[in-house]
Amino acid sequence: MLLHNPDAPDQGAHNLTVYIVDDDPSVRDALGLLLGVRGYRTAVFASGEAFLQAWRPSWRGCLLLDIRMSGIDGLALQQELARQGCRIPFIIMSGHGDVGTARAAFKADAIDFLEKPFDDTKLIAAIDEALLRARSEQSEQQRRSRHASLLGELTPREREVMDLVVLGRHNREIGPALGISVRTVEVHKARLMAKLGVDNVADLVRISMLENEP
Repeated sequence: MLLHNPDAPDQGAHNLTVYIVDDDPSVRDALGLLLGVRGYRTAVFASGEAFLQAWRPSWRGCLLLDIRMSGIDGLALQQELARQGCRIPFIIMSGHGDVGTARAAFKADAIDFLEKPFDDTKLIAAIDEALLRARSEQSEQQRRSRHASLLGELTPREREVMDLVVLGRHNREIGPALGISVRTVEVHKARLMAKLGVDNVADLVRISMLENEP
């Protein structure tokens, strides 16, 4: 892996990198230079295999993938990454664009399909869109992690009360169901909502739904 511009002020500050995977050294060099002078943090790889060997789940950013490479091609690489749980947004590059290939790329949820030689404006627009998606995904993951941490602070009884609240049960129903008084239900409910930083049942339901999403 060759890393360019590791101190880029915008993408670097968010730990976002443009990962360039292409078996043509001239393309790698040109893209690294173009993006580097524009302030993007980049890392280049000469093959899909090299990227797979180096990839870490902590990496954030977007992928520029050549669709035709010796060994594993761009789409096959993306499919393998998805199988491993990698959700980095990707852009497909091709020197031999055709409708079928473009359709396959978009079906795999590519941000864009760019033909070589590149239109710099379209390339930058596609990268910015991919990084915007990456930032959104990163924020969502951080939010889920924060909620999971807060839920972990609930006592078993508070969790039981919460589970019944989000099912739409009233305090007068929860008490008998758990063998406690309505007043005790109110105390547990107040405490769990304070721990989760919510002040209404709607937000409590939202946190519960996030926990159950894949």
